[in-house]
Amino acid sequence: MRACALRKGSFTFVRPNKNGSKLVKIYAKVSKQTDAIYRPQTKRWTLLVLLGLILPSLGFEHKRVEADDKVNVVVIDAGHGGKDPGNVGTGRYRKKEKDVSLNVALLLGKYIEENLPDVKVIYTRDDDTFLELHERCNIANEAGADLFISIHCNAATARSAYGTETYVMGLTREEANLEVSRKENSVIFLEDNYEENYEGFDPNSPLSTIFGRLSQSAHLDQSVEYASLVQDQFRERVQRRDRGVKQSVLYVLDYTAMPSVLIELGFLTNRNEEDFLLSERGQELMASGIYRAFKDYKLHMDAIADGLVIQERPDSALVENQPEIEAPAPPHFAVQIMVSSNLVEQNPENFGGLEGVSFYKEGRLYKYILDGYSSKADALEAQARAKAAGFNDAYLVAFHRGEKISVGEAERLLQ
Repeated sequence: MRACALRKGSFTFVRPNKNGSKLVKIYAKVSKQTDAIYRPQTKRWTLLVLLGLILPSLGFEHKRVEADDKVNVVVIDAGHGGKDPGNVGTGRYRKKEKDVSLNVALLLGKYIEENLPDVKVIYTRDDDTFLELHERCNIANEAGADLFISIHCNAATARSAYGTETYVMGLTREEANLEVSRKENSVIFLEDNYEENYEGFDPNSPLSTIFGRLSQSAHLDQSVEYASLVQDQFRERVQRRDRGVKQSVLYVLDYTAMPSVLIELGFLTNRNEEDFLLSERGQELMASGIYRAFKDYKLHMDAIADGLVIQERPDSALVENQPEIEAPAPPHFAVQIMVSSNLVEQNPENFGGLEGVSFYKEGRLYKYILDGYSSKADALEAQARAKAAGFNDAYLVAFHRGEKISVGEAERLLQ
């Protein structure tokens, strides 16, 4: 058994893979000196003192943006690939999730390289190759990436489900998003040595991945910022339904040591969205939305790092001549239950037991809602549940084509 003292600041655990071919780096931050031991029997480091870790309400310390935190390297991760097709949609097309995610990833990289030549673009895969989850994380960590973007498509048993959502790291298990966690982590079981590669990783047990989360939690604010920009673009420019920024236990978000997001472009199990996402036009629009969000995020982060005042810049001509598409969906209702200036993790325990809470941002405020009701009657039932859970001020809101509208206007449009 080997021991070492860890001083205040950042530290890195480095251990070889089982086959000795690669190093796995585990990054963390401590706010005071603590100790760690290495056990040869299990080949694991263990922190002896965790009480010094600080993050408001969560036990971690948020990372401050510094001068060397400009966005110069982005890793684009096309989900699935090779023997892992991802979800197969409605079955009407030969192409599957792995094909859509790759096409959008390559378009995104192309737009960045053409318009932001100072940014280095790295792909985890640029063809139909099977890549293990830990390899995707290693590529990003070893490249010293400033942002990790993983691109996927959603699926649901309810064929009516539609819309876009972007995930950031979740610090606790949330039942409402557990299906996404199972779906995106399931590729682990296609790997030959998954029991060795992912020893101790359990999406249902957040404590089992605490080392991976130490660094990622420090980047949570930046991850949420970029995720919000992505959803803004999808809603306002591409006219997709905005299902919000969410949190879930996902391996590629837990074990990447930089701001990281996982984007669900839409539901291939929904006929309208499948048609859109499998069209060349749809893929171009989705990639351009992610690119525009990246451009805005880079502008913001670079300005903070330089200590400059952020000024508005004209939009690039990337999709200037592309007409905005009409969303096929009618207005929908939601129940707003809470507003906060801070990000509150969307687990039921934080919302009186309510499941399925999401949020959208207006300015610097996080507005928490129960979303996705096609009728006012369904929304009123959800409002009653919210009030029973203690949210006595819960009220109805409505959205159409990505914009908030009055409930009365939504009712008129539905007539």
